[in-house]
Amino acid sequence: MTRAGQPAEASDLIDIDELIAAYYDLKPDPAVPEQRVAFGTSGHRGSSLSASFNETHILATTQAIVDYRKAQGIEGPLFLGRDTHGLSLPAERSAIEVLVANGVDVRVDSRDSWVPTPALSHAILTYNRGKDAADPTRADGIVVTPSHNPPRDGGFKYNPPNGGPADTDATGWIANRANELIAADLEGVARTPFKDLDGEKLGDYDFRDAYVRDLANIIDVEAIRSAGVRIGADPLGGASVEYWALIAEVHGLDLTVVNPDVDPTWKFMTLDWDEKIRMDPSSPSAMAALVARRDEYDILTGNDADADRHGIVTPDAGLMNPNHYLAVAIDYLYSHRPDWPTDAAVGKTLVSSMIIDRVAESLGRELLEVPVGFKWFVPGLLDGSVAFGGEESAGASFLRKDGSVWTTDKDGILLCLLASEILAVTGKTPSQRYAELEAEFGASAYQRVDAPASPAQKAALGKLAPEAVTATELAGEPITAKLSHAPGNGAAIGGLKVQTEHAWFAARPSGTEDVYKLYAESLRGPEHLAQVQAEARDVVSQALAGA
Repeated sequence: MTRAGQPAEASDLIDIDELIAAYYDLKPDPAVPEQRVAFGTSGHRGSSLSASFNETHILATTQAIVDYRKAQGIEGPLFLGRDTHGLSLPAERSAIEVLVANGVDVRVDSRDSWVPTPALSHAILTYNRGKDAADPTRADGIVVTPSHNPPRDGGFKYNPPNGGPADTDATGWIANRANELIAADLEGVARTPFKDLDGEKLGDYDFRDAYVRDLANIIDVEAIRSAGVRIGADPLGGASVEYWALIAEVHGLDLTVVNPDVDPTWKFMTLDWDEKIRMDPSSPSAMAALVARRDEYDILTGNDADADRHGIVTPDAGLMNPNHYLAVAIDYLYSHRPDWPTDAAVGKTLVSSMIIDRVAESLGRELLEVPVGFKWFVPGLLDGSVAFGGEESAGASFLRKDGSVWTTDKDGILLCLLASEILAVTGKTPSQRYAELEAEFGASAYQRVDAPASPAQKAALGKLAPEAVTATELAGEPITAKLSHAPGNGAAIGGLKVQTEHAWFAARPSGTEDVYKLYAESLRGPEHLAQVQAEARDVVSQALAGA
């Protein structure tokens, strides 16, 4: 019997002392691929216990970021924040040692507390407002977080002056330089021991106050307050905990932080689908305790450890599917933001729901469909050509009321507050509005599953050309598109997407396991979805056989 959704037990918890000791004591072997610095879509992640996230990695990666800044002509301050994972404070201190030794103007949280990813992006963009793209005084940032990953993990993410996730050109350069430094036994890394630092060498910034007070320029907090929406916010033990308390105070909202506890073992969590502790606000298992309280509030919300993801719980539907909520958010925002650019597009990743396509069409808005990764929305959010960018994994951000940029990284706090605005203004919960959208556009059946694939097959899948698909039908419908590049920006998908009028599937190789990820959706119900999935496996197998 699975324990998914059940409270964590003592045997599920990590030993924090052991985790931190391993951070300092274990040294990575550069010859072992798993122990090298490797940036995914959200930075370098690993665990000190497996020698994949240790002091050596952070010292080398921080020096690599310093070297990258010099190469790019970035001389402004670097904003530095951390989340609540056990490895985040040690890693933040390691980064400070290197940044100060290199003469970087480091801005840390003035309260020496946690900094959500969106608050870091907000700080970078606020500082850089009005500066030219080539201005050497521009700021950038680092946020120390593995996002929703289990407690044993650490993460280290670089945000350049555009405020968003760094692109592969930057992360590839930084990772290569960091691995060179590790191989050279850190020769070339400048470092001032943390104990020798005096406060004058660090600048500070009140991330929380700046972010929370600015919310009135993007969310209709007056409508939420006037309607008396009863909000329950669960930070899931993450960096947003003190932000929600201040949001309630500053904006006068009927808002309760339903669990203010912060504990690096996350002993208060319910177990995720695989019986691991994971702070994923889009997971029914991880959110089970919050869903059980759905009748106590008008809107309940959850965030992951760095608050870049959102989870929305309503009394009538429980936890909303992230795709469903994105569709409702888009439908509402483009109808209730009169000062947004009239030609601003709707941004979605190509594995997000078809319902979003239908909503965008009904609004008369262009759809910008991009590969997986929030970085693809950054240029559009910056210049206002994209008013909303969202990922199927419960990450999104959008423009201020006046049509200017808010954040260029995912903002879970923002999307949670939007749910209350939608209820306050329309009188309907987001889930009630989604039921209306499905009645209009069709009922979505959506699922992501993993299928076995060898390293060679994964490599072939990542390079497949559309011509490799010889099928002309999928689940009884003519195939209307075969894609290896995203239609919105022409960037490579790193896999394959096949579409029909009422269904689609996409296959992408996993970066960490010998599987490929198979996303599929049908607007004709679960049985049709199962047919799509079965035929998708055949299509992929045949394409790989011919590759």
